[in-house]
Amino acid sequence: MRRDANPDFIESIARGLDVIRSFDAAHPALSLSEVAARTELPRPTARRILTTLELLGYAHRVEDAFMLTPRVLELGSAYIGSMNIWQIVRPHLVELVAQTKESCSIAQLDGSDIVYVARVAVPKLVTLSVTIGTRFPAFATSLGKILLAALPPDELDAVLATPSRSGVSPRWHPDRRELDSALRDIRDRGWAVTDEQLALGIRSVATAITDDDGRTIAAVNVNASSAETAMSTLVDHHLPPLREAAAAISRDWTAWHARPIQTASPA
Repeated sequence: MRRDANPDFIESIARGLDVIRSFDAAHPALSLSEVAARTELPRPTARRILTTLELLGYAHRVEDAFMLTPRVLELGSAYIGSMNIWQIVRPHLVELVAQTKESCSIAQLDGSDIVYVARVAVPKLVTLSVTIGTRFPAFATSLGKILLAALPPDELDAVLATPSRSGVSPRWHPDRRELDSALRDIRDRGWAVTDEQLALGIRSVATAITDDDGRTIAAVNVNASSAETAMSTLVDHHLPPLREAAAAISRDWTAWHARPIQTASPA
């Protein structure tokens, strides 16, 4: 059954993306039956899509299972490249890491998850691995709280009703009243923290990156080990340079998107 009545909607592309998204950190290898079950697709359809992905180099077989290949990263890299995110944020993240001696990241919202789009890391033992493209449930992260707090009520309801695709079960499971209270506080003060709410040993502080209209377009954080960095250090020492970095990124982001676009002159 078509999931969208728009006559321009291409169901086959949607199904192919469903198959790609069926793989995650908890399920890096899936059999044909598992893919069909996770996508709710008929086995013959799932088989044709997996075969197509294999022929295109986006998947490969491992005995009786399929795995995605690193070529899938090209899909995310196309987005990052088109937005020029890395060129804009890298100098600011590098400077922020130098000031805090902690890993710093930028994420955007995708459904009810955050997705990391830029990161400068320092070598420390952490309980969860984070790379570009990693996703976590938004409500349990400082980055996600910033992004959720910026949503209008109707959009927030829709986002929270969307199942996470992260494969991660956070330690904090707030009811809606508790979450709404936390988001109100974040709107009032302009920054968010998380203290082992996602996983043991991880705490962080985040704030918003905004466009020229003041709309939140991303969030940036400083991430630390709870065994090494106190919450007071995050808020008192790391938050001020974090807010400065966020403001600088916001200015550069606005300037980049306001630049004149040159087009080739006709020959």
